Amino acid sequence: MISRYSLPEMADLWSDDARYATWSKVELLATQAQAMLGRVPEPALADIQQARVPSVARVAEHERQRDHEILAFLAAFCENIPADSARWVHLGMTSYDLVDTALGATLARACDVLLEAVVRLRGVLVDQALAHWETVCIGRTHGMHAEPTTLGHKLAGFAFATDRSVRRLRAARSEVAVGTISGSVGTYALIDPFVEEHVCAELGLGVEPAPSQVVARDRHAQLLHALATLGACVEQLATEVRLLSRSEVREVEERRTAGYQGSSAMPHKRNPTASERLVGLARLLRGYAGTTLENVALWHERDLSHSSVERVVLPDAMIVAHYQTSRAADLVAGLEVFPDRMRAMVEGNGGVFYSSAVLADLLAGGIERERAYRSVQAAANGAASGDGDFATLLRAEGIDVAPLRPERFLVHHDVILKRLENLRDLAH
Repeated sequence: MISRYSLPEMADLWSDDARYATWSKVELLATQAQAMLGRVPEPALADIQQARVPSVARVAEHERQRDHEILAFLAAFCENIPADSARWVHLGMTSYDLVDTALGATLARACDVLLEAVVRLRGVLVDQALAHWETVCIGRTHGMHAEPTTLGHKLAGFAFATDRSVRRLRAARSEVAVGTISGSVGTYALIDPFVEEHVCAELGLGVEPAPSQVVARDRHAQLLHALATLGACVEQLATEVRLLSRSEVREVEERRTAGYQGSSAMPHKRNPTASERLVGLARLLRGYAGTTLENVALWHERDLSHSSVERVVLPDAMIVAHYQTSRAADLVAGLEVFPDRMRAMVEGNGGVFYSSAVLADLLAGGIERERAYRSVQAAANGAASGDGDFATLLRAEGIDVAPLRPERFLVHHDVILKRLENLRDLAH
């Protein structure tokens, strides 16, 4: 992923240096297990444990000769090991015993980094929802004014969606945090299963139960679909901010620096560019998810069609998801809110949103539904056309109403508040 959409704590996990460091660790742990079984001499183990992680440049130099990255890595890894000891490196293993076990370890670490960002986003959303629980605004359905709600209620919905993403990611982490060191077709023909148990235990990984040389790729598909769903949830949040930021609405605004410039041609513009960026990144995550489904069906025990795909989509998807989530938390934490503008929006439509409450009162008073609906609708249409305020027009229809206040619609708001407070307490 390009540096513009990368944060170092995630991007560094996917560097070539980090990959070769993890490969080196797998090889060292496997050799250690072989020594514990008495299959590698202790002096050789001591020599191998002194090996250095090979440089990216050195591996690339060997790969130009061999056209095989794993063999190039092993050649570079063994360069400073005495030849009599180097022969014990990679004993009984095949390439993807190394690659997939190291990948499982990297994915586990990457999931942990991402989860920290998602948990932060959840916490920021909960805090802002509680802070704006009483900030009344107009709710909209189909993009049209509906009934009053509060900004806190809106943000609570996003908080619970993020909480579901936390749980999906934790489940996906457990599925991708696996390894296999089982030989050429996964039968352990030339390697004792103890080696796999030892290496995976030391790396904090589970074991692929029926290996075919590689870890099953449906695991990665599950993870990237969790990322795509997380991205869609962030996209929904960002879309709401964009809609509420429009010039004719302006109920919220992204926080701006003193030197902010929104347009090269129009100095007055205050564009919701951070939100728009989050929406765009969600599209990438959906694309990556579909690609991992293509990797599930390999030929027989394995082929190599998945490899080139994974080199791109796995690091890119994790980096993008982490960047998007982190920036979403920044957006929410710094969101500028205009309660007076929200209240004006509630009060500035002639009171027509009270129509459902008036209709309910008429029905409760025994008025026939069609008659009640048409009378209320006529008054609402008149108010929307500027013929007068809703209450006055209702009286013209022979309907006397009690004072109309937005709080009429929030009488059971404490039910949702308690759920939100429970989420806050669980998160802490």
